[in-house]
Amino acid sequence: MKAVILHSEIDACASADEQDVLVQVETVTAALRALGHETQALPFSLDLAAMADRLQRASCDLVFNLVETCAGKGRLIHLAPALLDALGIPYTGAGTEATFLSSNKLAAKRILRASRLRTPGWVSLTDSSLKAPFPAGSPFIVKSVWEHASVGLEEGSVVSPRSLGGLRDEIRGRLGTLGGAAYAERYVDGREFNLSVLAGSRGPEVLPPAEIEFLGYGDEKLRIVGYRAKWDEKAYEYHHTPRRFDFGPQDGPLLRSLKSTALRCWELFGLRGYARVDYRVDRGGVPWILEINSNPCLSPDSGFAAATDRAGIRFEAVIGRIIDDTFRTG
Repeated sequence: MKAVILHSEIDACASADEQDVLVQVETVTAALRALGHETQALPFSLDLAAMADRLQRASCDLVFNLVETCAGKGRLIHLAPALLDALGIPYTGAGTEATFLSSNKLAAKRILRASRLRTPGWVSLTDSSLKAPFPAGSPFIVKSVWEHASVGLEEGSVVSPRSLGGLRDEIRGRLGTLGGAAYAERYVDGREFNLSVLAGSRGPEVLPPAEIEFLGYGDEKLRIVGYRAKWDEKAYEYHHTPRRFDFGPQDGPLLRSLKSTALRCWELFGLRGYARVDYRVDRGGVPWILEINSNPCLSPDSGFAAATDRAGIRFEAVIGRIIDDTFRTG
């Protein structure tokens, strides 16, 4: 086939997390060519009329969608699949609705809560899932509604306000660094897991569960996979938060629960191709869904790539399965 690799438009001043999409383009290009496909990389811009013209002139059989932002904004991520739907061009990964609902973390949490899946309670500037009275002094973590890759997330993101109004003041004060829309979520102190899911001929397959370890973190240091842990190679957090795939028999029931809920999320949001679900497990062993990543990073050093490698699936086969699911369910 002829495949267009559609990706976020990146300028010279782009941050490390945005530039990572270019690594994904190189990796996916190599895999597609190894599978015998012809490829063309195309950056996605906010000029939708021009984009439609470029895509139509490309005369491709398939678009491999790697768009994570548009004009540098995560809240516009759904524009790429929406345009491709309008043009009738098949594309990989989640559809427009699934992309929008999973990328909007508040919308995703409302769906999870309505479906009786555990997700930490939250407060936004307009609503709250918390029951009265407000838990004064309890820790909350302030997060972006739209931005992913831990943008704006560090230890200072955890606050312990005395009132609902105080928490909303904390949210307002961080809007500028969190993409203009933010919320606060109950901070779950405990373990962190990522579960990757890959489509297959017999349905979605949950890949080996990964736990993020916090090595050298004393009681005084919050266990958070923030921006430094993911992107700053000079930071302490970057070198002390490895992932592991080996677990003892005592974790068997927990891992089965995580796998089960990951599959429920796949079905609930109508995901396609590949996905990742992030969890925190509290001190009592109860798992809480943090986020659903409908088109997770495919860089060689990503958690998804590590999970496929652990499962013994060659990357070319991964890309092939993602493509196959496009035509199976698209």
